[in-house]
Amino acid sequence: MLDALIRIAKSAGDVILDLYARQDVGVSVKGDGSPVTLADAAAEAVILRALAEQFPDIPVVSEEAAEAGELPDVGDRFFLVDPLDGTKEFISRNGEFTVNIALVEDGQPCVGVVYAPALGVIYAGAGGAARTSVLDADGAFGPWTPLEAGRPSAAGLRVVASRSHMGAETSDYLARFDVVDLVSAGSSLKLCKVASGEADLYPRLGRTMAWDIAAGDAVLRAAGGMVRCLEGKPFSYRLSRVPGDSAFANPWFVASGAFDPASLERATA
Repeated sequence: MLDALIRIAKSAGDVILDLYARQDVGVSVKGDGSPVTLADAAAEAVILRALAEQFPDIPVVSEEAAEAGELPDVGDRFFLVDPLDGTKEFISRNGEFTVNIALVEDGQPCVGVVYAPALGVIYAGAGGAARTSVLDADGAFGPWTPLEAGRPSAAGLRVVASRSHMGAETSDYLARFDVVDLVSAGSSLKLCKVASGEADLYPRLGRTMAWDIAAGDAVLRAAGGMVRCLEGKPFSYRLSRVPGDSAFANPWFVASGAFDPASLERATA
């Protein structure tokens, strides 16, 4: 399955890059105020068609379809898809957008692929985690490099935060720690930076949806890291019974390497 999902993500990324090269990418605004482009829909069509052909018995929850009210009945095994995560990054042309495909089983993301087409990098997680580069337009990949989430040094935490959603709540949360480095990044690449050991911590104190993070979460878990709810509980993708796409809304969370962030909080009076 992992090989198939990698190829599907690559195909969707090819479609995105074709549209990325255009002057007009067809930007419009969704009901929640977030942007959407022609690339979101085109990539989703590629992914949904391929998943239906190769895994017809596994239901798929995909961002644009879900927000249009097309929500399948899902049980304990389903795909979560974000065909273009980081639409703002796509529009601003900074390259930090991704294709996300994850398989969820019993509330946990067990297989995940994150492809950053403009950067030519693929992250994959299933039992173990690894990263490769796309070498050419025909889809040849370079060697796979294993990923291992790390532990912070005595100097302090290296933190990656959202480029588009760095708010006061996140700043207040980070004030609990000794932070030696703080960088911004877009899309699910933040989770992949923690998985690869390039960052120790990624807090997200703001609205996200399950399809935004499931694939990156799968990569992070396979690399030895973890996503926790803000109060410290392990993160789960078991769906609530709230009608509509709100069933897929995430609580605030913190992604970390191979350590518990609570153990590093400064003592308070």
